[in-house]
Amino acid sequence: MKERTPLVTHIFTADPSAHVFNGKIYVYPSHDIPHDGEDNDDGDEYRMEDYHILSLDNLDAECVDNGEALHMKNIPWVSKQMWAPDCAFKNGKYYLYFPARDKDGIFRIGVAVSDKPEGPFTPEDNYIQGTYSIDPAVLVDDDGRAYMYYGGLWGGQLEMWQTGKFDEKTPRPVGKDKALGPMFAELNEDMKTLKTEPKHLEILDEKHAVN
Repeated sequence: MKERTPLVTHIFTADPSAHVFNGKIYVYPSHDIPHDGEDNDDGDEYRMEDYHILSLDNLDAECVDNGEALHMKNIPWVSKQMWAPDCAFKNGKYYLYFPARDKDGIFRIGVAVSDKPEGPFTPEDNYIQGTYSIDPAVLVDDDGRAYMYYGGLWGGQLEMWQTGKFDEKTPRPVGKDKALGPMFAELNEDMKTLKTEPKHLEILDEKHAVN
């Protein structure tokens, strides 16, 4: 088996998603800036301010850093911490979905658009209304309908929305507490707004499955 080396070593990256667009592999990671802050379980120390899109012609090809694709300074609603993104293609455009903290420190999901999978991406002026938490993943199904899945605990703030409103004092699930599943919602045809209200995704066993 051929030895594999890291795709990128000149910058810090994490939590990538990957897609094949136009016969090439594109990787969409977060980009962490070096810091001397103290680590904690909420990830407050991370200094993620932009995205660099990586690409490869094939699995054995050299990985190319296509440069800065999007920076928080160009996004009016963002205050800090642009975490793990994802990308989807529809309507002849590429849509980059990303979490970031708004001006109140609450994680929201934003979207930016490009004619090319590597960007640069032009962000919408505001986050997608009705979204919160982190780690978006978007599926464009065979019938053309698109769905977004997202959510993360602790630093991702998902547990803080259990009452329907943001409450940072909400206890986190522990022990035998019911687990919180990720959120999902259908996107409108414009890929920039939600068609349905976000709901928790439930994983059912055979006993509880709905036929």
